[in-house]
Amino acid sequence: MSMSLKPLGNRVVVEPIEQEEVTAGGIVLPETAKEKPQKGTVLSVGPGERDDEGKRIPMDVAKGDTVLFAKYAGTEIKVEGKKLLILRESDLLAIVEG
Repeated sequence: MSMSLKPLGNRVVVEPIEQEEVTAGGIVLPETAKEKPQKGTVLSVGPGERDDEGKRIPMDVAKGDTVLFAKYAGTEIKVEGKKLLILRESDLLAIVEG
């Protein structure tokens, strides 16, 4: 069964990009020693917040964008064995271009 997530408001679903598991010196890092990822790929985007007049404010990010986000931001969930994050657009720091 395939599950798809449609975020609400100004939220986005991001798949974190995990860092290398082996250091330059060849040491394999266990899961507990790794830094939390701060870079990921946007899988889906909500419709955006509403302004005072009820009009939607468009999101600055789109599906497929690679983004940087705050280290401990968002809510981590597991879907079909994959770790995903649900973040507010304001938790995103930048879109990686190029």
